[in-house]
Amino acid sequence: MKIIYMVMFFAISSLTFSQKILIPMDLSQTDHLKAYGVTFHILKKGGTAEWLLNYRGGSFFADYNADIAMECRIKGVSFEEISGSQAASIYAEVQSENNNMDVIKLEKAPKIALYAPPGNRPWDDAVKLALEYSEIEYDRIWDEEVIEGKLKEYDWLHLHHEDFTGQFGKFWANYQGVPWYVEQVALLEGTAKKLGFSKVSQLKLAVSMKLRDFVSSGGFLFAMCSATDSYDIALAAQNLDICGPMFDGDAADPNSNEKLDFSQTFAFENFKLVMDPYIYEYSDIDVTSISINNPELDYFTLFDFSAKYDPVPTMLTQCHVNVLNGFMGQTTGFNKDLIKKSVTIMAERDGTKEVRYIHGNVGRGTFTWYGGHDPEDYRHAIEDPPTELALHKNSPGYRLILNNVLFPAAKKKQQKT
Repeated sequence: MKIIYMVMFFAISSLTFSQKILIPMDLSQTDHLKAYGVTFHILKKGGTAEWLLNYRGGSFFADYNADIAMECRIKGVSFEEISGSQAASIYAEVQSENNNMDVIKLEKAPKIALYAPPGNRPWDDAVKLALEYSEIEYDRIWDEEVIEGKLKEYDWLHLHHEDFTGQFGKFWANYQGVPWYVEQVALLEGTAKKLGFSKVSQLKLAVSMKLRDFVSSGGFLFAMCSATDSYDIALAAQNLDICGPMFDGDAADPNSNEKLDFSQTFAFENFKLVMDPYIYEYSDIDVTSISINNPELDYFTLFDFSAKYDPVPTMLTQCHVNVLNGFMGQTTGFNKDLIKKSVTIMAERDGTKEVRYIHGNVGRGTFTWYGGHDPEDYRHAIEDPPTELALHKNSPGYRLILNNVLFPAAKKKQQKT
């Protein structure tokens, strides 16, 4: 009798479920990064897709379309044509209470923006590289657009390698006479003056508050490297002068560490600022100075979450491996002791207090901080050539970035937090 019911189920399912395209995201995938771009463009063209959480590395599912199949072929993305009965079997497996999997519907392509200064800096931004390689459209905005209120036009925003404290990246000690540094200072000071601020730190604080409003109103904020900790420092120090005279022309408040307001921050608390301008560090949030600093021994591990009850961190950690190569940055990782209890830790280096990947909620929106600078260049130095992602098309570290890009497309009622 059981066999008869199974035959009937699959016979009915073959009629109920249409033919599908499965874009596998396990080790069989030839180009993981461009697979995100294909899925994004399905949404961009008005279609829908599904994210099969924890199924074959977090695969994508969509109704069969010859144009989608052709796009996959052109971009070198592996795909499989799935019959109605096969689709029914996959849904049954993914939705079974016995499996840590789930189906998340992706409905609308998010409007993407990258917060970055005009022109080029002598370092590259991993998110910019990921968006361009995967062919996901984005707008580039900076301080003027943020102050003018244009963030409301976007769903998802990435903070380019940035210093929100007004200390020009703390590059002064090593680069004060180098042309690119002089030009950067001039650009920032000119922008501050144009927008009515007497100091760059005041401009960056105003930007930080606009970013806070963006998230509180439902926006998705993503940052890597120094944009993560410098943002929280700016919020905590919003009523203080933490910049020395080489940065803003007057002395910093020597008692700044005793006056920080941690109720204003997103992710971190109880940290101490590094006030010395000769030290290339903002605070003790960052663990770069105590990190392992050896690419052959440096790894971090993604945490497991319940796909059915914690879909958000599950989406953000979808990958074809669960142990990833570490990589350095001005901010490499976060001191676990200084992370707020409300924040979800998604990856850390085993046996240490080095946290690499965190997520949290502010108002109706979310933020995600990812430590390090470039997932495929262990020590990406200033003026190094950009990473060629065609050589790293299956990069697990870059996949985490692109998980965040697609995350806002998920059907909101299914985002249980």
